[in-house]
Amino acid sequence: MGTFSIWHWLVVLAVVLVLFGGGGKISRLMGDFGKGLKNFKSGLKEGEGAGDEPKALDAEKSEAVETSKPDPAVKS
Repeated sequence: MGTFSIWHWLVVLAVVLVLFGGGGKISRLMGDFGKGLKNFKSGLKEGEGAGDEPKALDAEKSEAVETSKPDPAVKS
């Protein structure tokens, strides 16, 4: 009973912030958070249309890749 848990300190901190920081600052902060979230979602929707079509490789532009033979000393 002599010590406070982290939850007690968080509640005290929240009360102090509301009393001395004012409600306007908190509402502005939450408004900015909402705007950022909205912009993030709209950015995701804009990006969906561009990535839907798969890109096809041209046989003329592709390069041959040389593969190495497996080492007989290494057993898998």
